[in-house]
Amino acid sequence: MKGTFPVERFQDIRTPFYYYDTELLRQTLRTINAEIGCHEGWHVHYAVKANANLKLLRIIREAGLGADCVSGGEIEVCMKAGFPGSKIVYAGVGKSDWEINMGLDNNIFCFNVESIPELEVINQLAAAKGMVARVAFRLNPNVGAHTHANITTGLAENKFGIAMRDMIPVIEHASRLNNVQVVGLHFHIGSQILDMGDFQALCNRINELQDELERHHITVEHVNVGGGLGIDYEHPNRLPMADFKAYFDTYAKKLKLRPGQTLHFELGRAVVAPCGSLITRTLYIKEGATKKFAIVDAGFTDLIRPALYQAYHKIENISSEAPCATYDVVGPICESTDVFAKQIDLNATRRGDFLAIRSAGAYGEIMASQYNCRQLPKGYTSDEL
Repeated sequence: MKGTFPVERFQDIRTPFYYYDTELLRQTLRTINAEIGCHEGWHVHYAVKANANLKLLRIIREAGLGADCVSGGEIEVCMKAGFPGSKIVYAGVGKSDWEINMGLDNNIFCFNVESIPELEVINQLAAAKGMVARVAFRLNPNVGAHTHANITTGLAENKFGIAMRDMIPVIEHASRLNNVQVVGLHFHIGSQILDMGDFQALCNRINELQDELERHHITVEHVNVGGGLGIDYEHPNRLPMADFKAYFDTYAKKLKLRPGQTLHFELGRAVVAPCGSLITRTLYIKEGATKKFAIVDAGFTDLIRPALYQAYHKIENISSEAPCATYDVVGPICESTDVFAKQIDLNATRRGDFLAIRSAGAYGEIMASQYNCRQLPKGYTSDEL
């Protein structure tokens, strides 16, 4: 079964472009809110790095989610989209002074701090403004995740977070600073995780850490477990939404929160990936010695995940119902890695046919580049087409 696309409305739009099904996005947001609504003190911050399209951000903000930012630019676009500073968290190992000052000026909910030097800079900049900055310490739990090696973040070898052995000294150090207030702990173990056992392992580690904190008479107001929930890239029509119930149930059953603690999540891919497709037009069908190529006008400048991670995206010919043939789907970039898929079956494809590269709403438009002096792809929603 194919997805539903208003192909007749695509005829006059320059390809490639991103098409976002906003009804699916709103349905996803309703599902998230229904799941967390069963738990007092649970909050979701959308991970803006997945997709910063302003039209999508406004829909997400209207649904009541907060924002998880990893740069000053993301804070800027969130403010433009109408997110209140009180719902913004700011993470990242390399926050520059102007970015920290932007967070302070917008009175964001908290900074997720990843090192003592960063903590001291935040304290210094907050002091210059006569403010007290709220901070949460991002701890590296050394928990592996069953996902691609390039998108794991919770192992000791990764650059992210503070080592667990340093947790108590760092918190005690912060208590001696006048312009920071420690309000929580932050974790994130990776992305595109489908094995709930990985999240259970994180819960177990957090439980151990909280027990250790209590032995030192330390309590925190909130726990932020990051995101990482994956989606089904192979069956976007049959399984168009992540398994939010299993994800949230894991934390409800396995994480031992203390009385009054709030729990924060930072979901990105699971929110926006399913609703987005990269729409590209077929330029040529090239008969090779041993295979057939469908050469399209999109390239890894528009969607880099297949070239960067060998990531799979289902591809559909949305212009044809003809019997299937087998193709390598490739782009125009002058690099051998500019390949979206090899030896896949598509409805027989001709010059001018539209192909939809599915589940591309996360880490697609946001990671586009202008290599080969190509124009950046535009994003359109089903609300406007």
